[in-house]
Amino acid sequence: MQKVVRILRAYWKAIVALTIVGSLAGFAWSAVQPRVYTADASGYVAATSSDGSTGAALAGDQLALSKVKSFVDMGYWRSVAESARQQLGVDDSPEDLVQRIHVSNPVDTVNIRVDATGSTPEAARDLAEAWIHGMTSEVNGLETGGNGEGAVRLIAGDSARLPDAPSSPNVKLDVLIGGLLGAVAGVVFALVRRAFDRRVRTARDITDAVDASVVGVLPVDKDLAGGRAVFSFDDIKDGRGSFAHKEAMRELRTNLQYVDVDRPARIMVITSPLPGDGKSTTAANLAVSIAATGQSVVLIDADLRRPVLGGIFGFSDDVGLSDVLAGRAQIEQVAHQVDEHGRLFVVAAGRTPPNPTEMVGSQRMQTLTRKLAEDLVVIIDSPPTLAVADAAVIASWADGAVLVVTAGRTTDDMLTRATENLAKTRGRLLGVVLNRMPLRGADSSYYGAQYGGYYGYGVAASTRGPWWRRWRRVPAETVSLPDAEAASRRTSGGLPPENVQGLRTLAHRRTATVSAGESAGDPAPVGARSGAEDSAHLRRSRGK
Repeated sequence: MQKVVRILRAYWKAIVALTIVGSLAGFAWSAVQPRVYTADASGYVAATSSDGSTGAALAGDQLALSKVKSFVDMGYWRSVAESARQQLGVDDSPEDLVQRIHVSNPVDTVNIRVDATGSTPEAARDLAEAWIHGMTSEVNGLETGGNGEGAVRLIAGDSARLPDAPSSPNVKLDVLIGGLLGAVAGVVFALVRRAFDRRVRTARDITDAVDASVVGVLPVDKDLAGGRAVFSFDDIKDGRGSFAHKEAMRELRTNLQYVDVDRPARIMVITSPLPGDGKSTTAANLAVSIAATGQSVVLIDADLRRPVLGGIFGFSDDVGLSDVLAGRAQIEQVAHQVDEHGRLFVVAAGRTPPNPTEMVGSQRMQTLTRKLAEDLVVIIDSPPTLAVADAAVIASWADGAVLVVTAGRTTDDMLTRATENLAKTRGRLLGVVLNRMPLRGADSSYYGAQYGGYYGYGVAASTRGPWWRRWRRVPAETVSLPDAEAASRRTSGGLPPENVQGLRTLAHRRTATVSAGESAGDPAPVGARSGAEDSAHLRRSRGK
């Protein structure tokens, strides 16, 4: 029943709409039906002979009660219809008049009631009066046999009253029936629609479709409605991003750390079945959240066809990973430090090569990432797995893959095909992230948001740190560039120094660390560790 109620809540608008349509249909049906008026006339059966004694009166009443039931059947005789037809002077046949008449006897009475219908109030009234008079003549003539006076007789009552409203159609009843039929149709539509709806909406839908765990459920965030954005996880009062989304990202970070404690993933590839599922935004905020714990992270944009990380963090995509793999640059030259603590670095995609799949699957790419993984956690943003094979190729040598799907958009067959593509290359699927989960409504299943107000995490945007203002939100239209414009933007040659102006690179971090280590008495800067310290920290995290 709870599942049925959730389905009805999800499609309540359709149910209400069909109910209104059904009510309007019932009203329209009533409007086109002819108006029928009903008038009634009555008479009573009485005994004709009595000596005034009580016994004679009781005997007369019993005789009348026994006769009245026979007189009801006489009301449908053809002779009665002919009499009424002659009295009214109409051209209708006796059979048509009988169809407009209903004769009845109220229970435990000696009364006979005639209900007559007509297209006008006058026609109904005149037919009822003519019919009761016709029955009176027929009954009295039958009882007397044409001679004398019979034992009982039918006496016509007062004239029929003129009806003031039509008896048919019943507008209220028709509207009610139409509304009920529309509501039933809406419920059937909702149940059938959900039965054939193959989109994943909850974590259980994912686990039922594939053999994978859900490592994160990210709720809808208004700051992500108009484009991509990254949030600060150092200060809960930075004013960017909702409390629910940040807590969900922290939960995702924690779940990934405990997926396999014996083999912690140092190289993770983030992908999705189709474009628009939010994989790049998820990868960026996951990297920021990991860096907030004190770990060093490098975020690599391996989507060499449609790169977006450079636009998210506010620098150009002209130089990056493709230049390093092609031997035109060193990783220290293109890795941008984007935080003030020296823990988060971003590598843009660079110019689009003619063979992106072969480049990201090359031995040089594997060597590069594994060298970086000695000191940093490596997060790779890859293209959608159903669009191209890049993600599956990277997952074949990475420590694990995270699949981002959209609630109410990704279907179970998309999810199945995406996981199968990763499995074909023997990629290790760390888990699935259900993105854009509604916070309200029938399909909402994220409960963390209700506690945000209790802990007082709703704050103004003016409390953000100064350095964080560089992490600007990028509207969707600036990220999704036309192919021609994107191609011209990524075909610029050389390594323009303006690309890294105002940003410290990985080389500066290592140089600063070495200088600080060589200077006696100078404490190491916060967040900076030497290569040996990083390696020792890595060995400790691996349990070696």
